[in-house]
Amino acid sequence: MRRFTLSVLLSILLCSFARADDRHVIIITMDGFAADRFRDIRTPIPTIRQLAAEGASAEGMRVANPSVTWPNHTTLVTGVMPAKHSVLFNGLLVRGEAGKAVRIDPARDQSELVAAPTIWDVAHKAGRSTAGINWPCTRNSPALDDNFPDVADQIDQITPTLKQELLKAKILPGGSQFDWYRQSAPQQDHIWTQAACWVIRHRKPNLMVLHMLLSDTVQHQYGPQTLAAFATMAVLDSQLRDLLAALEDAVIRDKTTIFITADHGFARYVKLIQPNVLLSKEGYQKPGQMQVQVVAEGGCAFVYFNDRKSAAELEPKIAELFKGHEGIADVITSDRFAGFGLPTPDKNPRMGSILLAAKDGYSFGPANTGNEIVETAPGSNVGSHGYINTNPKMYATFVAFGRGIKKGVKLGVIQNTSVAPTAAKLLGLEIPGADGSVLSDILEEQR
Repeated sequence: MRRFTLSVLLSILLCSFARADDRHVIIITMDGFAADRFRDIRTPIPTIRQLAAEGASAEGMRVANPSVTWPNHTTLVTGVMPAKHSVLFNGLLVRGEAGKAVRIDPARDQSELVAAPTIWDVAHKAGRSTAGINWPCTRNSPALDDNFPDVADQIDQITPTLKQELLKAKILPGGSQFDWYRQSAPQQDHIWTQAACWVIRHRKPNLMVLHMLLSDTVQHQYGPQTLAAFATMAVLDSQLRDLLAALEDAVIRDKTTIFITADHGFARYVKLIQPNVLLSKEGYQKPGQMQVQVVAEGGCAFVYFNDRKSAAELEPKIAELFKGHEGIADVITSDRFAGFGLPTPDKNPRMGSILLAAKDGYSFGPANTGNEIVETAPGSNVGSHGYINTNPKMYATFVAFGRGIKKGVKLGVIQNTSVAPTAAKLLGLEIPGADGSVLSDILEEQR
């Protein structure tokens, strides 16, 4: 009887593990794919619309502050706001000596950037296979079996085995003449997509995260709702079909859940605010001495006091200097940061002491020389993001379909902190300490 009981128990455990190991989740971000573009009938995305009809979608997805790429990609996979995961820029903010400028360094490992567990950390610990393609904040991640990270020197940072396979398959061009930096933005996106297809066909990972960047690049240069922007979405929709074909080839499409999301939306701007020019005119910036500095992030900007001895005295003066200035909608001091999901400088030294928010139609620029504090935008139709996340133009797209997703569910505005807990649930896992909750309304009963 005892042998029978142990045998039955072992069989149950093995079957449970097999079922868990046969679950697959892919999280795809189409950078800058705003919710209003998903709803716009002019956007040529037949595949995405069909999949949304077969699964679930949201009116919009509120993103984290600042509404820029790396912070929100990190929120999507940790389920927590930047106050907890600590990513505030597309890189790590590095402070210099007193009076010297701060700088953003993107060439950093996940361990230096991210202060919260990611979904691939949890999946890897549970013995699931993982892959990341062009995903931010993944450099040298020990929890990604296959990794093609979003860093400037990403060709050197690809997981060695994957790199050799992509070269052999001609997905990654080889030879001494190959220069990644000279590849066009569409070509880079194509390579990332084909790399993802290769991993799907040959690894069948339980978890994959894929970042498509082209839509962000194009909207920055040509603006949202332009011919170029619409054409870009057609390209991404086509690349999605390639991924679906790879799932079919791997015979795992019916076992896979796919999330199509974005890190932020986009807005046009017609005027550019140069806050560092104002600081220079007021004497806070001089050659070799940068007492106060603003780091621009499009629709918002962070103010840093580089000489901490004078910070307490200067902070109210600088806040008053920017209040009511043309193009500035709000001057947010540290006592209000918690309400924006941001840390205070005493908890996270990467955080600025003041956050500036731009009005609609304005964006912040990095210049610290020149005569104009507010100038005409460098083009008749350019786009930006980084605006405070209550701005509906920053709302991102959310679509989920495939295994475990109910058909035809339409949600209102959701929070992007819910993506990681929901994806983890579909893998039979749980994200510890997530700010967001599982989107139970879109899930079929788990079997």
